[in-house]
Amino acid sequence: MLQPDRDRLLADIYDELRRSAHRLLLREAPLLTLQPTELVNEALIRVIGLDRMDFADRQHLLATAARILRQTMIDEIRKRRAQKRQMPEVTVLLADLGRDVDIDRLGAVIERLDQISPDYAQLVDLRFFVGFTLAETAAVLGVSEPTVKRRWQAARAWLADAIDRG
Repeated sequence: MLQPDRDRLLADIYDELRRSAHRLLLREAPLLTLQPTELVNEALIRVIGLDRMDFADRQHLLATAARILRQTMIDEIRKRRAQKRQMPEVTVLLADLGRDVDIDRLGAVIERLDQISPDYAQLVDLRFFVGFTLAETAAVLGVSEPTVKRRWQAARAWLADAIDRG
């Protein structure tokens, strides 16, 4: 994909990512002073830095941006923890699992899932970090909604087991 096409796609998804970051930070990390715009801008700077990467279409770019949004949020939390030694643990509510999980632990679990099944890790990023519905996720991944539903159930079960085992 040519750079002007990539830049146009980035502009197209910016508001969508900002809304997702707002929902995520509002819902999951109230202890942070991190702003949605700050998180999205940092994530998009990282996406722009992927000069060697060729984005096939909007869906591919959204999927990549979702992964980078997660990584950026975790990196920002780690950076703030290093600056503030007494910063309390930042947990995220995994409503589908019915529990709070430390964001670092969740990041490590998703990284392990990415090594085992990149498709499932991408699904988790889109559903949890971007907040896509099953239908939106199916559109981005280019699969049917029932397929996304089955994979989401399997991914949730794997995540719950991995989190429980540490």
